[in-house]
Amino acid sequence: MTTQLLLAYFLAAGLAAAPSGPKNVILMIGDGMGYNQVQAGSLYTYGAYDGQPYWRYYVDPISTQSLDNPNAYEPDRAWTSFGYFQKLPTDSAAAATAMSTGVKVQNGLIQMTEDGQRLDGLVDTAEAMGKATGVLSTVFFSHATPAAFVAHDASRKNVAEIAQEMILESPVDLILAPGHPWFDNDGKQVGGLEPDVYASTESYDYVGGEALFRQLREGTAGGDADADGDPDAWTLVDQTQAIQDLAQGATPARLLGLVPVHATLRSDRGGDVAAPPYAAPINDSLPGMADMMRAALNVLDNDPEGFFLMAEGGAIDWAAHGNQMGRLIEEQVDFDEAIGATMAWVEQNSSWEDTLLIITADHETGYLWGPGTGPVDTTAATGAAGQWLPLENRGKGQVPGHSWQIHEHTNQLVPLFARGAGAETFAKDPRGHDPFRGTYLDNTDIPKIVRRLWR
Repeated sequence: MTTQLLLAYFLAAGLAAAPSGPKNVILMIGDGMGYNQVQAGSLYTYGAYDGQPYWRYYVDPISTQSLDNPNAYEPDRAWTSFGYFQKLPTDSAAAATAMSTGVKVQNGLIQMTEDGQRLDGLVDTAEAMGKATGVLSTVFFSHATPAAFVAHDASRKNVAEIAQEMILESPVDLILAPGHPWFDNDGKQVGGLEPDVYASTESYDYVGGEALFRQLREGTAGGDADADGDPDAWTLVDQTQAIQDLAQGATPARLLGLVPVHATLRSDRGGDVAAPPYAAPINDSLPGMADMMRAALNVLDNDPEGFFLMAEGGAIDWAAHGNQMGRLIEEQVDFDEAIGATMAWVEQNSSWEDTLLIITADHETGYLWGPGTGPVDTTAATGAAGQWLPLENRGKGQVPGHSWQIHEHTNQLVPLFARGAGAETFAKDPRGHDPFRGTYLDNTDIPKIVRRLWR
């Protein structure tokens, strides 16, 4: 049967093509998560290099360079010089801006060009389509990655100003992350106590200042999110049980969920940072990222037009900066569990025909590889050829053999996984071919493809 006859048949049967593109798009970003970070979590949990269920949805890697690097990714040079991956790496602000807007910018910029031009991102696209939008992170919400999907600023360091824009000027329906000024990094309450509840040993910068935090607690903070001329106040939820309870039942129209801990869910807690995973007790009074995902999805799915959610496992990067393998594994496993909770939500509350799940990273951190990795000629590390050896599988529940090369970001390709409506699109137009990883895309391709699917 010809294409014309098929179309005529479906039209006659009342089965015209469904609206294009996924109803829901969930973009999950593991900050600092290169291939070996993913594999470290897999080796510890499964005793295998590719144990996470999402490996079956692997598409391609992506390149991550920002405008601070004058060259695009050069696969022919990358594996001939051990120092190549260390040269002029992106930061999270520029990488997240690229994944939000499809535009390359310099490091430190938040959805803004160097000359001050504000850029539109996927949140803006989704809002224009009538979709609900939100951001979630395991680090404070005014940090670079969540900020670069919502705010616009010339410097990622302006966290108080970024928080003010996110709360008072943005259209998003959900913000869920740490950053609570009344709790320290161990989840211990250090503010909100009599006789002066606003006296705290922690800064209010992450939430935009004390005055704005007072407004949030009074239920008066929030701009005109739906452009109807009336302010849309946030509902502040800042207790673990209340956040977990949001996973089912009725939810507020606009949620600012503030996890009762200061900077990160668990990475910055006390204890021996060089210890094996979970040797330093994790504060069980705090939600995991999976709990946060269930809450966020239940809030956002109230919109009949669907939603866009960016969810970040933010402290994979923090642990990698410190070369803390135990805490890196904890963060990767927490991120993996959140992915599992998200896939379960799709199958129980939506469908893969309606929802597109994208899993990737903004960059790799720490230059993590296996034992023995390094430049071949140690007297000329930046120009010498190198050997890149895999992590050593020591079995389930054991920290894999590994080596860290640096404490900073690298320009290595990072993995991209995709499942659901339109996922096959990501494999159609690669940017080039890497001799080790195969075909690859660029981080700017992510929003371009999503927008194409939404047309």
